[in-house]
Amino acid sequence: MKKIEAIVKPFKLDDVKDRLDEVGVHGMTVSEVKGFGRGGGKAPVYPGAEYVVDFVPKIKIEIVVPDDLVHPAIEAIMEAARTGHVGDGKIFVSSIDEAFRIRTGETGPEALS
Repeated sequence: MKKIEAIVKPFKLDDVKDRLDEVGVHGMTVSEVKGFGRGGGKAPVYPGAEYVVDFVPKIKIEIVVPDDLVHPAIEAIMEAARTGHVGDGKIFVSSIDEAFRIRTGETGPEALS
């Protein structure tokens, strides 16, 4: 099992959700987050003043999938989240040793569906 964390532009959330559903990922955790990458944020100009916004609003999507869904899920996220512009986001993958469904006591991949 792997945990996939994707940081994407907020307006891409519905597209990512729909694509993940198409490849068999039917649950996720979503958080509103702020951050910046190489661009260091943005510097909007208002009449008479320029100021730096250090953190840009993003959406963090977290899913845990069985090993056979890792690459389809990553491809779905990349296709749905890509705009071709700076700030499209990042995807991180980490190993999950165990998963438990609290209600039933199911463990491992059975706890994911």
